[in-house]
Amino acid sequence: MTAPPPVRSKGAGGVRARQASPRALAIAGGVVLAIVIAIVLGVVLSGGGGGGSGVVNSSDLDGLPPTGSQSWAGSLPGAAEANALFKGVPQHGLTLGDPKAKTEMEMFIDVQCPVCQDYEVNHLSSVVKKYIAKGKLQLDLKPWAFIGEQSTTGRLGVIAAADQNKAYEYTKVLYDNQGAESSGWLTGRQMAIIAASVNGLDLAQWRDDVNSSASQSIASDVDTLAKQKNVQGTPTMFVGCKGGKLQSAMPPGKYVPADVEQALSATSCG
Repeated sequence: MTAPPPVRSKGAGGVRARQASPRALAIAGGVVLAIVIAIVLGVVLSGGGGGGSGVVNSSDLDGLPPTGSQSWAGSLPGAAEANALFKGVPQHGLTLGDPKAKTEMEMFIDVQCPVCQDYEVNHLSSVVKKYIAKGKLQLDLKPWAFIGEQSTTGRLGVIAAADQNKAYEYTKVLYDNQGAESSGWLTGRQMAIIAASVNGLDLAQWRDDVNSSASQSIASDVDTLAKQKNVQGTPTMFVGCKGGKLQSAMPPGKYVPADVEQALSATSCG
């Protein structure tokens, strides 16, 4: 495996532009935001459960099993490992782990982020086995979108899988098969093939949920939370005692996976 990028993803290009005046930015940002929301909602809401204008169309499911399985002929690499890693671990929506766990971690990701891919594939399994599967930690997944258009549409697949309590299997299969950032790899068909590699995932329901206004609402809530917490890149983790204020578990602007487990081991919640 090639070495991961040295810093967390910071969006397309990875470099901040020089600042314009706050008033000009506010006006321009409002106009752009309104246009983006209108486009996204138009695409998502028109999809419903039908024919050919959603993020995932009915034709994207052609040739796929009605229920996902790691055993079907076109199942993606890593599907067996993804399904095995989370088997028996409680999931509720975008939350993984025992509801009685006293420690909580929020994890902001972008489906196109190559550094998120490295963390998911090479480091998250240790956290799952040492903390989550043992009832010590509850993990809240926050699928953010800031790299590009396919981040916005692609994260809806994660959210739709969460409706069937399969978000973590879906996300791991996605990262195990991630294409190059902003290359156009995460099409509706590819999203559907990922879903078809997750054991027990009802593909017709998943497609409808991808294209639903409810999934878009959850995505918007993640965006709001990321802004409130001043999240600047992915992956970003916050750790703390449940019900209390969560603290950053990784130095800003740096990608040091060991810091996450260090923060977890140092957190004492009684």
